Amino acid sequence: MAKTKQIEVLDKVIAIVEHDDDDFICLTDMLKAKDGDFFITDWLRNRNTLEFLSVWEKLHNPNFNYGEFATIRNQSGLNSFKVSVKEWVEKTNAIGIFAKAGRYGGTYAHKDIAFEFGTWISPTFKLYLIHEYQRLKEVEYNQYNLEWNFKRVLSKMNYHIHTDAIKNHIIPQSELEKDDQWLIYAEEADLLNGALFGCTAKQWREANPEHAKKGLNIRDFASINELAVLSNIESLNADMISNKIDKTERFHKLRQICEYQLKILNEKDFMKALKKLTDDTYINEQKRLKE
Repeated sequence: MAKTKQIEVLDKVIAIVEHDDDDFICLTDMLKAKDGDFFITDWLRNRNTLEFLSVWEKLHNPNFNYGEFATIRNQSGLNSFKVSVKEWVEKTNAIGIFAKAGRYGGTYAHKDIAFEFGTWISPTFKLYLIHEYQRLKEVEYNQYNLEWNFKRVLSKMNYHIHTDAIKNHIIPQSELEKDDQWLIYAEEADLLNGALFGCTAKQWREANPEHAKKGLNIRDFASINELAVLSNIESLNADMISNKIDKTERFHKLRQICEYQLKILNEKDFMKALKKLTDDTYINEQKRLKE
């Protein structure tokens, strides 16, 4: 579970946690804004609530137990009917809502479900909740964009260290004419591309002709974490070039370093593992590839 974020809605602090690569909002915190005695179990016993939850699970959860759901729904009209969050999850294999113990404990629901729950608090509360949540996401994305640009600049700075090592240690030993020495730089750049991205610049251009026409390259679409690793391996490769380490050996070492560092960074911060498509559009490339 990632660290908890918070928003303030009508003077009530609402916790948000990242769960399964998505945001889940604390219904327990939201209840503080409700007048009178009202419990999450009161909301769950309502047939309309159950129908809404089942539709959400149908869209997102292939393991949802419709048989158990039908049993629960049929009982929902009885005065004695009551179902807890724990029972709902255990019986139906639901993933849209869960109870969390410990610090910041409470009942959390996927943002879609939390927004629907907000209607039960009040229409005004729901609108403010959506507004504050969207504001939070804008802040996160703007922060991401700023850091992405910084990492891109840092990568370009390290690029000069990398090319300087090539100029001082590889070019003098090559037999290429001066006009053809750019090939050495291209080969070394693709050594890094292959180790980090798994393809050469040419292969990327062939796979992305529309982006290539605009003068964009594979590094323009890297995530923050990939750019951080790129900065590291540019320096490491420059050092290995200076120590006259064979190109093949350098590639294998760099690839291992990329895999190791990316694994650590991506597990630590999901946001920074996102790839940039445009200044305001990002994708979770790892999740997309799994799908």
